[in-house]
This record gives sequence, structure tokens and C-alpha cells, in this order.
Amino acid sequence: MPVTSDIVATYRGPGRVVRRLLDLGEREDRALVFVMGFCVVSFIAQLPSLARRAHLEGVELNMLMGGALLGTVIILPLFFYALAFLSYGVARLAGGRGSAYGARVALFWALLSSTPLVLLNGLVAGFIGPGPALTLVGAFWFGVFIWFWVAGLRQAQRQAE
Repeated sequence: MPVTSDIVATYRGPGRVVRRLLDLGEREDRALVFVMGFCVVSFIAQLPSLARRAHLEGVELNMLMGGALLGTVIILPLFFYALAFLSYGVARLAGGRGSAYGARVALFWALLSSTPLVLLNGLVAGFIGPGPALTLVGAFWFGVFIWFWVAGLRQAQRQAE
């Protein structure tokens, strides 16, 4: 299935999509593409906010974009790998039987499938700015992300290694 179809299907049943992804076999390149895809989209989502900040504060936009690029595309994937490992450990302590790869796919797929809301959050940050609307959209994105992650992790930890 194309990634976009899987993203739409995740909003109807995140566990089923993660199960289908895990049934395709253990391929680390697939997990890496998921997390890097999220990080690139996350960088793009920051651009309206960065442009707003550069305009309002009189700061150089290229400098802001360079820092955001370094943070989201280089450093953030490393953080997510560590978070996936931590979630795998917690799941094992709670009786999970899945693999570390399953924990990575659950987290990385939850991130990638929540990108439409990340883009919406970026637009609100850029065009409206800080305030209740941005807080509401950010909280909605975070809630959906947690739902996708927990449902995917539960599905991944049901699978025996």
C-alpha cells in the first residue's frame, strides 16, 4: 500500500496498520525512512513559523532555517531511536513479547502518520502565532500521536520475537 493510504488507514485503526507493517518483515531501512520522513516534514512545518519570527524580530531567516534543519533532520532522529529503545524496555518490563524493531516501527509510524497534524500546527504557528489556537492544535496533534503510538506499540508487543 502507498504510504498515504496507510496514513489514512491509521486514523481508522492504528494497530492494524502497524501489524501489516510488521508482517512485511524486519527491515531497518523502512523504519529509518519513516523517522526521516517525519523529521523532514517536521522541518517543513516549521518554515512558516520561522518566517514569521524572522520578519517580526528582524532576524536572518537563513540562520533560523539552518538551526531548525540541524535540529530536526540530524539530531531528532537520534532522540527518537533512543525513545524507541526506552519504550521497548518499558514494554518488556510490562510483559511485552515483541522485538525492539517492533517498538521502533510503532513509534516511527506514529510520528509519520501524524504529519498532517504537524503541518497544520506549523501553519497555525506561522499565520496565527502563539495563542489558544496553536495550543489547541498542538494538543490535538500530541493526543493523536500518543493514540497511534500506544496502539501500535501494543500491537507490536503482542508479536513473539
